[in-house]
Amino acid sequence: MIDLQLTDKKHDEARQGEALVTAAPLVRNGRKLYIESYGCQMNFADSEIVASILLDQGFETTGDYKEADVVFINTCSIRENAEQRVRNRLSQFGAEKRRNPKLIVGVLGCMAERLKSKFLEEEKLVDVVVGPDAYRELPQLLNEVESGHKAINVLLSREETYADISPVRLNGNGITAFISIMRGCDNMCSFCVVPFTRGRERSRDPHSILAEAQDLFDRGYKEVTLLGQNVDSYKWKGAATDENREAQEIEVNFAQLLEKVALISPELRVRFSTSHPKDITDEVLYTIAKYENICNYIHLPVQSGSTRVLELMNRTYTREWYINRIDAIRQIIPDCAISSDIIAGFCTETEEEHQETLSIMDYVGYDFAFTFSYSERPGTLAARKLEDDVPEEVKKRRLAEILAKQQETSLFRLQQFVGKTVKILVEGTSKKSDRDFCGRNDQNAMVVFPATAGIKAGQYVNVHIDRCTSATLLGTVVVQEEAAV
Repeated sequence: MIDLQLTDKKHDEARQGEALVTAAPLVRNGRKLYIESYGCQMNFADSEIVASILLDQGFETTGDYKEADVVFINTCSIRENAEQRVRNRLSQFGAEKRRNPKLIVGVLGCMAERLKSKFLEEEKLVDVVVGPDAYRELPQLLNEVESGHKAINVLLSREETYADISPVRLNGNGITAFISIMRGCDNMCSFCVVPFTRGRERSRDPHSILAEAQDLFDRGYKEVTLLGQNVDSYKWKGAATDENREAQEIEVNFAQLLEKVALISPELRVRFSTSHPKDITDEVLYTIAKYENICNYIHLPVQSGSTRVLELMNRTYTREWYINRIDAIRQIIPDCAISSDIIAGFCTETEEEHQETLSIMDYVGYDFAFTFSYSERPGTLAARKLEDDVPEEVKKRRLAEILAKQQETSLFRLQQFVGKTVKILVEGTSKKSDRDFCGRNDQNAMVVFPATAGIKAGQYVNVHIDRCTSATLLGTVVVQEEAAV
């Protein structure tokens, strides 16, 4: 369960189920696509690939499913509550389909692969089911549905990376964008369905990644986030040529790719997610430290502070190894922000092991964390081999203790910025007031400040932090940098 969380938790939750549309609606031939995404940021990036494929077929996006010809919901199977939210949403779409029988309803992504027969045959909730490696087949599958048949393709691929498809940016601000650098996962964590729903790891050609990043920068984007279930596993082998040498075999790892993207321009901020504790290397850390435009922020999920529980989770590292990686980050990138995923009440977790999780939280001092009580996922090793024996009331109490500690630590981390001046990339107006701008600092903290004449989205500004809430920094602009580096 390596979640690709890239902003604070409230912002991430706000995006769940949000209608995804192009920034400037394009009038095509009247066929309208409505699409929602749930779960990790990889799903949101996949929705942009889906939109690109269908816009090439003449579709336009809409923010109202009642006027759509095709409704897609891009799904997540990582947690039970995510599945329940999707089912509730499908029932709403079903009501609309009864009013408009020509409406096509489809399920994409991780739940599509896992619950294909239930959706199509048993519960009859949808017309089309498409797994994450079959989006190229969407035009043909929609044709099948229009001819009166149910359609399905959930085959997983060892090669598909969609490297040649330029994603359509949905709900974008024209400033920040995601770039998928790899797909799938080889880490068989015992609680996680991702290897079964997204297949094996395969890395995308670095040339296509760099071309996409360059194109985004040329179009005015100022920040890219490199996405992968485990970016540290990125590895690509292939041929390279230059003017003076013949083609030769080269190998690019994640640290080298990170550097190549950073070198596109010092004005292009670079973020990435997610790292795995067993794989993150000093080479990656030194690369971050070397370039000012690679943000000092690492999402490094710990899941548990107990070595025994980590072994049951098949995380393939110990508490001591994780602490070693934290120490390396603190030494090489002293002002790096660190966030995490934490599971409360995993199978057989004792009270002492719960206390070990709380103690590692104290040791690290996470800037923020995404916390969950364990929910058994069908088909996983934990579901097959381990007993989910921690009572729900105990899970809830342990989760509450984890949340309370993290809220205290998050506030403390934000308080360290008060009185300091930080560099912010302006992303747009605040959701709460159009009289305020918002943007994030290098450490991924959200900053809100009064709108100032002459400042616009996409600029870097220096903001003096006057105060903070438990989740947001509040300040005032002190210096405007038209071409900051």
